Amino acid sequence: MTAANQAHLESIIVPGQLKLRTIRGRHGPFNVGLLACPLGEFVVKDPEFEQYKEGKYDGEFAIGRIFAKSFVSLGGVRVEIRASLNGMTLSGIDKLGREEARNFNVQEVDPIDEDQPATAVATPTAASALSSNDPLIDTRPFGMDAPATVTAADGPDAEDAALFGLLWPLAETFKLDSTIDRRTLRLQCARLNKLGYSFDATSQQWQRTPVLEAA
Repeated sequence: MTAANQAHLESIIVPGQLKLRTIRGRHGPFNVGLLACPLGEFVVKDPEFEQYKEGKYDGEFAIGRIFAKSFVSLGGVRVEIRASLNGMTLSGIDKLGREEARNFNVQEVDPIDEDQPATAVATPTAASALSSNDPLIDTRPFGMDAPATVTAADGPDAEDAALFGLLWPLAETFKLDSTIDRRTLRLQCARLNKLGYSFDATSQQWQRTPVLEAA
């Protein structure tokens, strides 16, 4: 049985709507999610959302786990009911209204700070992200073995080659590996926007934006 099939069997597939709100934090912008479905309403903080724009996403969601998450807020302890997703299939996208954003009842803590609250971790450079053997900052696509020796390319594209690893040179359409660390994923997303790529939420892929020729 493949890992994908195993993940599917271990999930509960439900229809629902995912609301994503973009927060400006000290590590840069990040997204927090609120999933409304027949099972209830759950907070979702998934690395996959680093690529998405703020908005409302309708579709089917594969819930792998539902759990309580406690944290200190305003001098007391607060508990959120969260869900982790094994995947999703989106069918509709809309903007998040101003009133909806104002009433977004999710703790606005960057997952980077939440995952490592007591340890300051330096943001990896493009070169270190490529050369490190740490699986948390490995930029190769999920399931792909690392080559015996990885050397950053020389020349004007050296930093991009280091940042994207085995994805470089970039294809016209591709997916990022959201299992890498969030800092590197954010660097990749920011760089892709500058390189003329855009993220298609429906297909969950990055694609090169066509250049319109002058008439």
